[in-house]
Amino acid sequence: MATIKPFKGLRPPQELVEKVASRPYDVLNSEEARAEAEGNEMSLYHIIKPEIDFPVGTDEHDPRVYGKAAENFRMFQEKGWLVQDEKEHYYIYAQTMNGKTQYGLVVGAYVPDYMNGVIKKHELTRRDKEEDRMKHVRVTDANMEPVFFAYPDNAALDTIVSRYTAQKPVYDFIAPGDGFRHQFWVVDQEEDMDAITQEFARMPALYIADGHHRSAAAALVGAEKAKQNPHHTGKEEYNYFMAVCFPANQLTIIDYNRVVKDLNGLTPAQFLQALDKHFVVEEKGTEAYRPVCLHNFALYLEGRWYSLTASEGTYDDNDPIGVLDVTISSRLILDEILGIKDLRSDKRIDFVGGIRGLGELKRRVDSGEMKLALALYPVSMKQLMDIADTGNIMPPKTTWFEPKLRSGLVIHKLG
Repeated sequence: MATIKPFKGLRPPQELVEKVASRPYDVLNSEEARAEAEGNEMSLYHIIKPEIDFPVGTDEHDPRVYGKAAENFRMFQEKGWLVQDEKEHYYIYAQTMNGKTQYGLVVGAYVPDYMNGVIKKHELTRRDKEEDRMKHVRVTDANMEPVFFAYPDNAALDTIVSRYTAQKPVYDFIAPGDGFRHQFWVVDQEEDMDAITQEFARMPALYIADGHHRSAAAALVGAEKAKQNPHHTGKEEYNYFMAVCFPANQLTIIDYNRVVKDLNGLTPAQFLQALDKHFVVEEKGTEAYRPVCLHNFALYLEGRWYSLTASEGTYDDNDPIGVLDVTISSRLILDEILGIKDLRSDKRIDFVGGIRGLGELKRRVDSGEMKLALALYPVSMKQLMDIADTGNIMPPKTTWFEPKLRSGLVIHKLG
């Protein structure tokens, strides 16, 4: 069962939230962060992407850069740009994209739950990326950015959340760039906090939707601190890390598409012929074609769109991994025809989040940079949870969640 707790959030004053709030550290590079933070000394990028305070080209993994994160974090608190709540709270964070709103509970998730599998993963993590975030957590002694969890639908929690969200939010703004709305409320009634804790205690599992590296880093640093503390009781703040938990039925997974540099020595006609072995191939012309259901793919090649439908017998509905469209396309197109064996390391393939649209696929092929594009039907939350429940791992670049969590609305200190 899932253990959570409220915490004393460190937050910007209401009038500063839009200056402090930023995109997550891993969705933009150093130069983009530098540009977005230009002229804004309060931007959280000075803490989560502190290389922007050094000359262009400074390695983001330089020890001085991590030191700068800690220094800037202290400075933000001293200047009152971040102020800690006096009491422990849960928080509610709502995001609105394209007219659809999802409501998340911001909680302290339990480090042992990550270690023992109550918090379920569906992706492999890379040790170098874990280590980068671990250094950041160690040096700041805080979870600067939340991880993104899903939980099984729960009517009691929906009732509590709707009662608070009927009130005026503490924060309410439209983020620049993406135009998504972000709202935030403080859960301040003891009976509501107790009820939230109890409802989570009935849940057999929580699911990492996005932020596998942040989850691993936060949990590993928490476990490390427990081991180093001779007076460890299990009640210390470092036993918890910050997560925003959304009901699974509110979340949207969008497509995560592929672009490939060459046809592995085949002509376009030979490539299309090779597809006939496992797919029903239909030419759709020059108008962009989007996959209409599971096991249907869109191919863009030589200025034309094609529908590819996987033939019966090419997948097993009872295999939670084998039935995924990423698996079908990886096995029968990328590997068998194009010779791409390892999606993590092969330089001939790149990945495009569906938020960029089919136009980005077309652009990258038409420019000559890529030879073909493959658009996939998005994975469902049920598929993700089934895979996590069975202890399986999704293939690389399977899920893209949107909107991304805004960083800087609340921070969790470990000490």
